[in-house]
Amino acid sequence: MAGHNMPGEEQRRPFDPEALETLIEEIPSLVTIRTFTAEAARTAWLKNAGDPLTPETADISYRFLSELGFPEVALARIENWSDAAAAAESLDWNDPAWEAEEQLAAALTMEALDHISEEALSVALSYVQARVGQGLYDNVADCAALWDENDEQVINAAAGAALRACHQAALVQCANAELSHPLALKFQLFKAGHWPIGIAGSSFNLF
Repeated sequence: MAGHNMPGEEQRRPFDPEALETLIEEIPSLVTIRTFTAEAARTAWLKNAGDPLTPETADISYRFLSELGFPEVALARIENWSDAAAAAESLDWNDPAWEAEEQLAAALTMEALDHISEEALSVALSYVQARVGQGLYDNVADCAALWDENDEQVINAAAGAALRACHQAALVQCANAELSHPLALKFQLFKAGHWPIGIAGSSFNLF
Protein backbone atom coordinates (compact mmCIF):
# COMPACT_ATOMS: atom_id res chain seq x y z
CA MET A 1 0.00 0.00 0.00
CA ALA A 2 1.23 3.46 -0.83
CA GLY A 3 2.35 5.39 2.20
CA HIS A 4 3.46 2.24 4.01
CA ASN A 5 6.44 3.93 5.66
CA MET A 6 6.14 6.96 7.85
CA PRO A 7 7.96 9.95 6.32
CA GLY A 8 11.62 10.01 7.25
CA GLU A 9 11.46 6.50 8.73
CA GLU A 10 14.41 5.20 6.73
CA GLN A 11 16.79 8.01 7.72
CA ARG A 12 15.57 8.58 11.26
CA ARG A 13 18.44 9.54 13.60
CA PRO A 14 18.56 10.13 17.36
CA PHE A 15 17.41 13.69 17.98
CA ASP A 16 18.89 16.01 20.57
CA PRO A 17 15.90 17.72 22.26
CA GLU A 18 18.12 20.60 23.31
CA ALA A 19 19.05 21.44 19.72
CA LEU A 20 15.88 23.42 19.06
CA GLU A 21 16.12 25.28 22.36
CA THR A 22 19.65 26.40 21.50
CA LEU A 23 18.52 27.63 18.10
CA ILE A 24 15.52 29.47 19.58
CA GLU A 25 17.96 31.60 21.53
CA GLU A 26 19.52 32.64 18.22
CA ILE A 27 16.34 32.66 16.10
CA PRO A 28 13.37 33.61 18.32
CA SER A 29 10.89 33.05 15.45
CA LEU A 30 11.46 29.30 15.86
CA VAL A 31 9.48 29.40 19.10
CA THR A 32 6.41 28.94 16.87
CA ILE A 33 7.67 25.44 16.05
CA ARG A 34 7.73 24.52 19.73
CA THR A 35 4.15 25.79 20.09
CA PHE A 36 3.00 24.00 16.93
CA THR A 37 4.63 20.74 18.01
CA ALA A 38 2.90 20.84 21.40
CA GLU A 39 -0.40 21.37 19.58
CA ALA A 40 0.27 18.47 17.22
CA ALA A 41 1.27 16.19 20.10
CA ARG A 42 -2.08 16.89 21.80
CA THR A 43 -4.10 16.06 18.69
CA ALA A 44 -6.49 13.12 19.00
CA TRP A 45 -5.67 11.66 15.61
CA LEU A 46 -8.58 10.14 13.65
CA LYS A 47 -10.95 10.44 16.63
CA ASN A 48 -13.82 11.42 14.28
CA ALA A 49 -12.93 9.12 11.39
CA GLY A 50 -16.07 7.85 9.70
CA ASP A 51 -18.35 10.28 11.55
CA PRO A 52 -20.64 12.71 9.71
CA LEU A 53 -18.76 15.87 8.81
CA THR A 54 -19.50 19.03 10.73
CA PRO A 55 -20.20 22.21 8.72
CA GLU A 56 -16.83 23.55 9.93
CA THR A 57 -14.95 20.48 8.68
CA ALA A 58 -16.74 20.65 5.34
CA ASP A 59 -15.85 24.34 5.06
CA ILE A 60 -12.16 23.63 5.76
CA SER A 61 -12.26 20.86 3.15
CA TYR A 62 -13.66 23.09 0.43
CA ARG A 63 -11.23 25.89 1.29
CA PHE A 64 -8.36 23.39 1.12
CA LEU A 65 -9.51 22.19 -2.30
CA SER A 66 -9.94 25.72 -3.60
CA GLU A 67 -6.55 26.91 -2.33
CA LEU A 68 -4.87 23.78 -3.70
CA GLY A 69 -6.30 24.54 -7.13
CA PHE A 70 -9.11 21.97 -7.33
CA PRO A 71 -12.31 23.91 -6.57
CA GLU A 72 -14.39 21.65 -8.82
CA VAL A 73 -13.69 18.50 -6.78
CA ALA A 74 -16.54 17.18 -4.62
CA LEU A 75 -16.19 16.14 -0.99
CA ALA A 76 -16.73 12.40 -0.44
CA ARG A 77 -17.05 11.06 3.10
CA ILE A 78 -15.49 7.66 3.74
CA GLU A 79 -17.42 5.79 6.42
CA ASN A 80 -15.19 2.88 7.48
CA TRP A 81 -11.61 1.64 7.56
CA SER A 82 -12.15 -0.87 4.78
CA ASP A 83 -13.21 1.86 2.36
CA ALA A 84 -10.44 4.11 3.67
CA ALA A 85 -7.87 1.40 2.94
CA ALA A 86 -9.23 0.96 -0.59
CA ALA A 87 -9.17 4.71 -1.21
CA ALA A 88 -5.58 4.99 0.06
CA GLU A 89 -4.53 2.00 -2.03
CA SER A 90 -5.92 3.57 -5.20
CA LEU A 91 -4.08 6.88 -4.80
CA ASP A 92 -1.65 7.83 -7.54
CA TRP A 93 1.34 9.59 -5.97
CA ASN A 94 2.06 11.25 -9.33
CA ASP A 95 -1.39 12.77 -9.72
CA PRO A 96 -1.86 16.57 -10.04
CA ALA A 97 -3.03 17.03 -6.44
CA TRP A 98 -0.01 15.20 -5.00
CA GLU A 99 2.28 17.21 -7.28
CA ALA A 100 0.59 20.44 -6.21
CA GLU A 101 1.27 19.65 -2.55
CA GLU A 102 4.89 18.79 -3.30
CA GLN A 103 5.37 22.06 -5.18
CA LEU A 104 3.82 24.02 -2.32
CA ALA A 105 6.10 22.29 0.19
CA ALA A 106 9.13 23.06 -1.96
CA ALA A 107 8.10 26.73 -2.19
CA LEU A 108 7.63 26.90 1.58
CA THR A 109 11.09 25.42 2.06
CA MET A 110 12.62 28.15 -0.09
CA GLU A 111 10.65 30.83 1.77
CA ALA A 112 11.81 29.45 5.12
CA LEU A 113 15.43 29.46 3.97
CA ASP A 114 15.11 33.17 3.19
CA HIS A 115 15.24 33.92 6.91
CA ILE A 116 16.58 30.83 8.70
CA SER A 117 19.53 28.56 7.92
CA GLU A 118 19.27 25.11 6.39
CA GLU A 119 20.52 23.70 9.71
CA ALA A 120 17.80 25.52 11.64
CA LEU A 121 15.11 24.26 9.28
CA SER A 122 16.41 20.70 9.54
CA VAL A 123 16.47 20.88 13.35
CA ALA A 124 12.94 22.32 13.46
CA LEU A 125 11.49 19.60 11.21
CA SER A 126 13.38 16.85 13.06
CA TYR A 127 12.03 18.21 16.34
CA VAL A 128 8.46 17.92 15.06
CA GLN A 129 8.96 14.33 13.93
CA ALA A 130 10.76 13.29 17.12
CA ARG A 131 8.13 14.81 19.41
CA VAL A 132 5.04 13.77 17.46
CA GLY A 133 5.87 10.57 15.54
CA GLN A 134 5.49 7.68 17.98
CA GLY A 135 2.55 9.15 19.88
CA LEU A 136 0.80 9.84 16.59
CA TYR A 137 1.28 6.26 15.42
CA ASP A 138 0.04 4.85 18.73
CA ASN A 139 -3.02 7.12 18.61
CA VAL A 140 -3.89 6.03 15.07
CA ALA A 141 -3.42 2.36 15.97
CA ASP A 142 -5.70 2.77 19.00
CA CYS A 143 -8.39 4.39 16.85
CA ALA A 144 -8.11 1.58 14.31
CA ALA A 145 -8.45 -0.99 17.09
CA LEU A 146 -11.81 0.49 18.06
CA TRP A 147 -12.96 -0.59 14.58
CA ASP A 148 -11.26 -4.00 14.92
CA GLU A 149 -8.85 -2.86 12.22
CA ASN A 150 -5.39 -4.37 12.68
CA ASP A 151 -3.96 -4.23 9.15
CA GLU A 152 -0.49 -2.79 9.69
CA GLN A 153 -0.34 -1.45 6.15
CA VAL A 154 -3.44 0.72 6.43
CA ILE A 155 -2.45 1.89 9.93
CA ASN A 156 0.97 2.87 8.59
CA ALA A 157 -0.67 4.62 5.64
CA ALA A 158 -2.89 6.70 7.93
CA ALA A 159 -0.08 7.49 10.38
CA GLY A 160 2.31 8.30 7.55
CA ALA A 161 -0.20 10.68 5.98
CA ALA A 162 -0.73 12.40 9.34
CA LEU A 163 3.00 12.80 9.96
CA ARG A 164 3.46 14.15 6.43
CA ALA A 165 0.76 16.72 7.18
CA CYS A 166 2.64 17.69 10.35
CA HIS A 167 5.81 18.14 8.31
CA GLN A 168 3.96 20.29 5.78
CA ALA A 169 2.29 22.39 8.47
CA ALA A 170 5.66 22.87 10.18
CA LEU A 171 6.99 24.24 6.89
CA VAL A 172 4.09 26.72 6.92
CA GLN A 173 5.23 27.83 10.37
CA CYS A 174 8.90 28.07 9.40
CA ALA A 175 8.05 30.11 6.31
CA ASN A 176 5.77 32.44 8.30
CA ALA A 177 3.03 31.69 5.76
CA GLU A 178 -0.64 32.50 6.27
CA LEU A 179 -2.85 30.02 8.11
CA SER A 180 -5.07 30.02 5.02
CA HIS A 181 -2.26 28.19 3.18
CA PRO A 182 -3.63 24.90 1.78
CA LEU A 183 -1.11 22.81 3.70
CA ALA A 184 -2.15 24.52 6.93
CA LEU A 185 -5.77 23.76 6.09
CA LYS A 186 -4.92 20.12 5.43
CA PHE A 187 -3.40 19.86 8.91
CA GLN A 188 -6.61 21.38 10.30
CA LEU A 189 -8.55 18.45 8.82
CA PHE A 190 -6.31 16.01 10.69
CA LYS A 191 -6.66 18.13 13.82
CA ALA A 192 -10.45 17.85 13.43
CA GLY A 193 -10.04 14.08 13.81
CA HIS A 194 -10.27 13.00 10.17
CA TRP A 195 -7.98 11.51 7.54
CA PRO A 196 -7.97 13.53 4.29
CA ILE A 197 -6.96 10.60 2.11
CA GLY A 198 -6.72 12.54 -1.12
CA ILE A 199 -8.27 13.35 -4.46
CA ALA A 200 -9.32 10.50 -6.74
CA GLY A 201 -10.92 11.59 -9.98
CA SER A 202 -13.49 14.22 -9.11
CA SER A 203 -13.78 13.25 -5.43
CA PHE A 204 -11.86 14.29 -2.31
CA ASN A 205 -11.95 11.27 -0.02
CA LEU A 206 -12.15 12.23 3.64
CA PHE A 207 -12.37 9.56 6.35
